[in-house]
Amino acid sequence: MISALESPATSFGGRWNGVTSPARRGGSGRLLPDVLVELGFVNRNRMDEAVEAARAIGSSGERVLLEAGDITEEQLSRAIAERFGLDHIDLTVFRIEFDAVKVVSPTAVKRYQAVPVSFVNDRTLLVAMVDPANVLAVDDIAVMTGYEVRPAVSSGKDIAYVLERLDDPTFFASASTGLQEMDAPVEAEPQVEIVLEPQRAAEDDSPVYDTRESGPIDFGASGEDASVISLVQRVITKAAQNGVSDIHFEPQDGDMRVRYRIDGVLQEAAVVPQAIVPAVTSRVKILADLDIAERRIPQDGRIGLEIDQRHVDLRVATLPTPHGEKVVMRILDQSKANISLDMLGMLPQALERFTKAFAQAHGAVLVTGPTGSGKSTSLYAALNVLNTIEKNIITIEDPVEFQVDGITQVQVNPKAGLSFAAGLRSMMRCDPDIIMVGEIRDRETAQIAVESALTGHLVLSTLHTNDAPGAVSRLIEMGIEPFLVGSAVDCIVAQRLARLLCPGCKNQVMVPAEVMRTNGFNVGLDLQCYEPVGCNRCGGTGYKGRIGLYEVMWISDTIRSLAVARETTETIAHAAVAEGMIRLREDGLEKVRRGMTSIAEIARVTGTR
Repeated sequence: MISALESPATSFGGRWNGVTSPARRGGSGRLLPDVLVELGFVNRNRMDEAVEAARAIGSSGERVLLEAGDITEEQLSRAIAERFGLDHIDLTVFRIEFDAVKVVSPTAVKRYQAVPVSFVNDRTLLVAMVDPANVLAVDDIAVMTGYEVRPAVSSGKDIAYVLERLDDPTFFASASTGLQEMDAPVEAEPQVEIVLEPQRAAEDDSPVYDTRESGPIDFGASGEDASVISLVQRVITKAAQNGVSDIHFEPQDGDMRVRYRIDGVLQEAAVVPQAIVPAVTSRVKILADLDIAERRIPQDGRIGLEIDQRHVDLRVATLPTPHGEKVVMRILDQSKANISLDMLGMLPQALERFTKAFAQAHGAVLVTGPTGSGKSTSLYAALNVLNTIEKNIITIEDPVEFQVDGITQVQVNPKAGLSFAAGLRSMMRCDPDIIMVGEIRDRETAQIAVESALTGHLVLSTLHTNDAPGAVSRLIEMGIEPFLVGSAVDCIVAQRLARLLCPGCKNQVMVPAEVMRTNGFNVGLDLQCYEPVGCNRCGGTGYKGRIGLYEVMWISDTIRSLAVARETTETIAHAAVAEGMIRLREDGLEKVRRGMTSIAEIARVTGTR
């Protein structure tokens, strides 16, 4: 097996397949601090200061620079490679050979911070190392593998990136393409290909892949049932590990399509052959404790699984279609219940207004936006601040997505007669200080919520409107008296979720003002911003993660008087902007200027006004 490293392309200082060869071979006696300066990663004065500081604490100059954030792990590893005249390998791009990786145990990879990545020839193994000067590690790997070791250099983050994927041979089989493929387990026929793209970063900014099966589902069955059981488990496991919010099982005229919603965008993940479509649907319904014999009406259920030693809840909904039952699983991420306010992405002025609103002893704070825009997450961030021993907090939700210690949470149950309105009436008899209503859907719920806000309670709730000013009109249309709306509501937040640009591949561009105006942005100057490119870490999409866009409208005396006068949404919006409210698109434009997202993404999530 011949490695690409034997290609003439690597015989000079250049890049090929993730490999950077040094400008000059051999150590040449240079010290690492000198190399860092020569490569332009740090200036000489700062390097000298770091060396002096390192002497005082018994460390090294490069370690001081790394801890201070003056250089990155990637820059340090490139300097080490140049210092020793070795190749530098970017393991997120390099095509790693699984046959090479598996000759060393994961324990050894972790201990030595070294991973075999390719065979140079029949006798030599290419090993990416954080510290190529670790002679002990080189010797041990040579002894345990029986190969000669040719060291190369990679960053600690890249070694960790590979270490997390050692149990997934499909990652190594297609590392150069950025597409992760997985064959259907157990049965040779029928086969199902699951294509996953890295979307959600781990703490080291690397996408997470792991095909280890875990959880209470029984894999001991045999025959076709075992194939279906394993397939469903792997689809769920992959989704939970890759930050998927929803899984869609969609029967077509023949096969079934499986799609994942990642960062708000649906992507095809698998195609299930027609022969096992009914079995896959039945398996999901059994897990959710639904009636597998009932296919004519929608059903709702819930699944609890243990995946990678963490508990994952899934909300399941079925819908009858002409080709069979469509099944949608919503993955409930418990970490969203523990989010802090500074993680929401609000600009300082908006955050100040929002914080001031829910810090009051009474009144109503409403969060609006479409389904999946993060409304509940924003309310939970506020509740985390308010959740103290002195406060009695009660919520009524449909469903209760996140369990929070210290808060009484009530689940809506229409079949038993427990609606939002009925639950709210009962909650008022339980001495609450703070009430959260999952959603104001009807006049009765709105009336009770408004009255509660006027009688000394802090009420937090969500409403489906396109913007913040529209929430005032919506409540009045529901039948709430305008003077009650103006008196009870203190703050309205409208929000959307936009995808974050991948920091590893985003590209700086200059967008002409004319193009900006064509897309609905009222600007007079060209804008310097970033656009998505696509790389292995973001699965070629150019985006990784999401951030909120917000408009926060404080109910001032002016807004209150306009509400009482039943003025239009447009009139209320103009007044709010005059008082300092930033519209959703302007908030998005500011995040574009800061390099967080792109113009195209803001246009997609906010639409045209």
